[in-house]
Amino acid sequence: MQTPAHAALGDLLSYAGTAPLVPGTLVRVPLGRREVLGVVWNEATSLAGVQAEPDMALKPVGAALDALAPLGEAWRDLVAFAARYYQRSIGEIALASLPPQLRDLTTTQLARRLKRKTTTGPVAQTAEAANLIALSTEQTAALARIEAESGTFLLVGSTGSGKTEVYLRCVADLLARDPEAQALVMVPEINLTPQLEARFKARFGDEAVVSLHSGMTHPQRLASWLAAHSGAARIVLGTRMAVFASIPGLKLIVVDEEHDPSYKQQEGARYSARDLAVWRGQREGAKVILGSATPSLESWHQSRPAEGDDPGGRYVRLEMPSRIGAGELPAVRLVDMNLQPPKTVLSGALLEAIGQRIARGEQSMIFLNRRGYAPVLACGDCGWKSECTHCSAYRVFHKIDRTLRCHHCGFTERVPRACPACGNPDIAPVGRGTERLEEHLAELFADVKRPDGSAVRIARIDADSTKKQGALESQLAAVHAGEVDVLVGTQMIAKGHDFRRITLVAAVNPDGALFSSDFRAPERLFSLLMQSAGRAGRDAAYLAAQGATAQMWIQTFHSQHPLFMALRKHDYAAFARQQLDERQAAAMPPFAFQALLRADAREQAVAQAFLNIAADAAEALPGADIVTRYPAVPLSIQRVADVERAQMLIESPSRAALQRLLASWQPLLHALRRTPEGKGVIRWLVDVDPHSI
Repeated sequence: MQTPAHAALGDLLSYAGTAPLVPGTLVRVPLGRREVLGVVWNEATSLAGVQAEPDMALKPVGAALDALAPLGEAWRDLVAFAARYYQRSIGEIALASLPPQLRDLTTTQLARRLKRKTTTGPVAQTAEAANLIALSTEQTAALARIEAESGTFLLVGSTGSGKTEVYLRCVADLLARDPEAQALVMVPEINLTPQLEARFKARFGDEAVVSLHSGMTHPQRLASWLAAHSGAARIVLGTRMAVFASIPGLKLIVVDEEHDPSYKQQEGARYSARDLAVWRGQREGAKVILGSATPSLESWHQSRPAEGDDPGGRYVRLEMPSRIGAGELPAVRLVDMNLQPPKTVLSGALLEAIGQRIARGEQSMIFLNRRGYAPVLACGDCGWKSECTHCSAYRVFHKIDRTLRCHHCGFTERVPRACPACGNPDIAPVGRGTERLEEHLAELFADVKRPDGSAVRIARIDADSTKKQGALESQLAAVHAGEVDVLVGTQMIAKGHDFRRITLVAAVNPDGALFSSDFRAPERLFSLLMQSAGRAGRDAAYLAAQGATAQMWIQTFHSQHPLFMALRKHDYAAFARQQLDERQAAAMPPFAFQALLRADAREQAVAQAFLNIAADAAEALPGADIVTRYPAVPLSIQRVADVERAQMLIESPSRAALQRLLASWQPLLHALRRTPEGKGVIRWLVDVDPHSI
């Protein structure tokens, strides 16, 4: 059952049952003064939650939701592994992965709900399937390897190479071959689900496909989950949460854009859905396809070919470097901003290139990974800046509603009429966000006309412009319909979208990630720029008709940086080789294994003291001799919502040693929390395989 993550409770709680219950059965049981949902975990009628003492009087099990088929052994193994590996309780993982509405239904309500639709049958491929496009040589070769071999495949396909068609064919072959089989297809973000869902429903019909993601209502999630659990849904599409879906006939898992950081959960149990998908595939004998144009360095390393004494990686690498129905990959142009006049936002050459596209009726996309109007509002007289009073970060100026908004804690205030420190009325925005860039472009192209004589249309897509229900869908539809000339946005527009008329993509100010303290920052930047470039020139026929070529413009102060040199050649392999050499020399992942111990408190000193005492206490634990514990430090954004945050990096060349130490450390950490040194700690957590440090 779901219990507080750090209540120092064990994994299983024993209850008395009047009759034997099959493991995996959902039941209602008393916990304190509440009745909660639990899962029967083993024959002794223990439930995911807390282990009782043998001599305690056992409380009776309440109602069993036995109208629902029990959760299978493979699913329980997945939950148990995730709990063990990510240092959480079984109950927390198990119950968090079930639909919230399931916790509130009575046995009668559930039985009624199940009667609605649970039938399954063979999947009829629809009209689209009858007009299948011809496959490229590379697609055919990849499909043949996937068909002939087992295990995990890394499908490295450039943007526009037809990875989605490979997924569709693999699913179609599986469902045609096995009438009971099911497939799980994962995407990193909710906004990529609708277009993939449309492709799969067009191919396999509405009945065969369900979605699972956090943007759905509780009834929708329950309906999808029940369809997957009963086998009625043959294909489950979802974001990272879908990795825990109960899919009894699972035979194929696809993880699209496998490199994406969104697959790593950042709250509660900090699991990696991609890594769990690989583990689940091995446990259930399902094939796993990891797809990306820019794979994570971990996956690239795991798919390396055997060489000399190196036996190679565990994944099968399949490469599809050619684009289908698209022009060549965009030519990359680097603009050296050192040669531009001071405070230049968009270089003259780039503006001219965008103007040429507008004149020909083509579309351009400007990528800036910073939303809002300006990152900070400042006073030129006294130096005041719009700091957040609750966080060690600046509040961002949003001109559209005249607010200063903290993107960390959400604290929002109206923009002051004058400087709060000295009264100077002339406070000004410093820096630039997507909102200000949109305004700047509108000013620059105010007098330019489109081929039909109408005004230039500029649109912005970011987290602020897409808050309202359906806003993202309508904005994307406008881009696809050609109603937008210049699209401005954050990384939301860089991933997965199939814009057919965009012939120019520009990245403004990407340099910050080149010198970040986070060793993964260059990998994320390279991936984001490659993904952004992939939005240009996706339709070869359109390019030919326009007499145009696709271009990717990058404005940088470091035009000779190796990352940009590799990007110019679209050479992911060269970039990966250079990064992996650096990481091996520094003993960083994938050549070492890491975890973070985090502590939050009202005072930074209290949080750090807790971590340092914990590090000393770990000295005698198994594996401590080959696990390095670094001194506690504040997080890069030290304070959020008036809470001070500190972290300690733990690192080892041995994954097993790191896991041994973390497992034996848990009881010590719980005990330390109850000491005077731990009293001031609000919360602590362990993040295994952290994505940002």
